Amino acid sequence: MNRTGTARWYGGIKDGKGTLTTESNTLSNTPYSFSARFKDGSGTNPEELIAAAHAGCFTMDLSGRLGAANMVADEIDTTATLTMEKTDKGFTITKIHLDVKAKIPGGDVYEFQTAVGRAKEGCPVSRLLNAEITVDAQLVS
Repeated sequence: MNRTGTARWYGGIKDGKGTLTTESNTLSNTPYSFSARFKDGSGTNPEELIAAAHAGCFTMDLSGRLGAANMVADEIDTTATLTMEKTDKGFTITKIHLDVKAKIPGGDVYEFQTAVGRAKEGCPVSRLLNAEITVDAQLVS
């Protein structure tokens, strides 16, 4: 399986601008820029897209693992907070923290936490990232 994304950039790093497009056209010429990445400018940036991808991947993986433990969530909400810091190698994604709330009527806390830990380690985006990944997970029944 291959998936593609395209980036186009026009101009210099600080005064330039670009667009991002995904194969599915979910992003279609979506603007991004230096100010969207490092300041409060409009548009998206690679780091928030990584955070969204990680939240989505983790949540789907968790759903599958919960199903294997005979639990079906009414709802799973995951927020991924990505930390990027300037290091001696340049800007580096150093951490991603996942905040998870799952509504599972009659859910078993131990099985839930076990599934969360396995999803954190096993989702493809987690395995791709070379960053510290932490999770706070709350089961709401």
